[in-house]
Amino acid sequence: MEIRKKNVCVIGAGVSGLATAKAFKETGHSVTIVERSSDLGGVWEPARSYPDVQTQSPKDLYRYTDMAMPSDYPEWPKGPQVHAYLAAYADRHGLGPVLRFDTHVETIDRRDDGRPGWRVTLRPAGGDQRSEDFDFVAVCTGQFSDKNRISHPGEHDFQSGGGAVMHSSEYTEPSAVKGKRVVVLGFSKSATDIAVNAVEAGASAVTIVYREPVWRVPYFIGGLINFKRILYVRVQENMFPPWGMGAFGRFKHAIAKPFVWANWRALESLLKTQLKLRKCGMVPNKRIEDTVSCSSPIATPGFYPMIADGRIKAIRGTFDHYEEGAIVMTGGERVEADLAIQAVGWKLGVPFLPGAYRDKLVAPDGLYRLYRLIANPDLPDMGFVGFNSSFCSVLCSEMAANWLVRYADGQLAHQPTADEMRGNIDMMLTWRREERPAAGVYGGQCVAPYHFRHFDELLADIGATEKRRNPLAERLLPPNADAFGRYLKSAPAYQVG
Repeated sequence: MEIRKKNVCVIGAGVSGLATAKAFKETGHSVTIVERSSDLGGVWEPARSYPDVQTQSPKDLYRYTDMAMPSDYPEWPKGPQVHAYLAAYADRHGLGPVLRFDTHVETIDRRDDGRPGWRVTLRPAGGDQRSEDFDFVAVCTGQFSDKNRISHPGEHDFQSGGGAVMHSSEYTEPSAVKGKRVVVLGFSKSATDIAVNAVEAGASAVTIVYREPVWRVPYFIGGLINFKRILYVRVQENMFPPWGMGAFGRFKHAIAKPFVWANWRALESLLKTQLKLRKCGMVPNKRIEDTVSCSSPIATPGFYPMIADGRIKAIRGTFDHYEEGAIVMTGGERVEADLAIQAVGWKLGVPFLPGAYRDKLVAPDGLYRLYRLIANPDLPDMGFVGFNSSFCSVLCSEMAANWLVRYADGQLAHQPTADEMRGNIDMMLTWRREERPAAGVYGGQCVAPYHFRHFDELLADIGATEKRRNPLAERLLPPNADAFGRYLKSAPAYQVG
């Protein structure tokens, strides 16, 4: 069967957009990448990266299968290094000529000529709005596209008195905090990174405001073992009951339950001691195994010692209102401040889709209706890459991109029907709501801690014939990008034309 060449629009030029463009382009499709910023990289674009930002994942887990990061990069590369790596990847695969920077997607609607595909309305910076027809649209805006901002009473008075309020992505120069009283709102890794950086950059006072303590994992557990060798392995993943588990699976988990419980309690005890959580007053109330998700942060080096010795003041609660020269917390404490940095994350959304399509895509409780976290049967000729958030997001996006090309071309080993997709989506959403609520973060698009199971499903779908390293390595070692490159290549090859 001849497969028709498609004109494909890829929205977003970050990690997932580049992987998707490469996958469609190398199969023979015509690709256009639309990026609203003036540079590629997404969250790694220098204009939106805070000082000293670095990957949470080690470099051998934060890479594409066909291109390792440079050997002289540190274990956890800094933001400019990741940006340079992504630029080199785009250059290697000839993506530069198909990139359109400074171009906003205004709306997407079905083509009005009766043909499959979508009409995309674009607005280039400084240019007139225009519409173009595409046979397929890949939405690769991901989890970190639109800034989440929180307004509180009195913000105008605070700013009129010389104070400033910014989103964490707008904090790009350490000089912005020198000599100032800085208050960071939030408790993500970006929040703790910025608090530590503010101390080191010479802020006169640094306060972090958070709702509740969370479990964080240091880069080296016990100061010795790279966390990837404990938390990124299949044997640890198997401690979490998965979706679709049968009677025998439930029996095995029941037998292993005491040992699994002891494993997590031992890890909690180690983290309490290593990070001095009791001394900092930051021992979480929830069990660590109940909270593992894509929002689980790495412990910023220096953060807990700075809390312990008072260089960073921690206040549990949130902002109540601003005053001139100060911020008042929900508990009534008044903190003098010159700069408020909101490290409160991002809004997941697809604002360019008309409401009727968003209703098909997003359930009333905010969970996304996506088969394999990639496609929706009621939005034909469209896919979503980078929405399957994970601890190894580059590999996860590349796997999704390769799956999506075959789905678009009808080349999956088993091409699911619309009813099959809907049934699977309903099952997965029920599981996330009732059995694994922690997986409901980021619109229910979190892969963690089920990376291997997610990858197994995608590889089976695309018909990969090579799927395993030797049994010991497969159980005890983290995902290997080179191995997954071989798995992808073992699927039946085809070209369009």
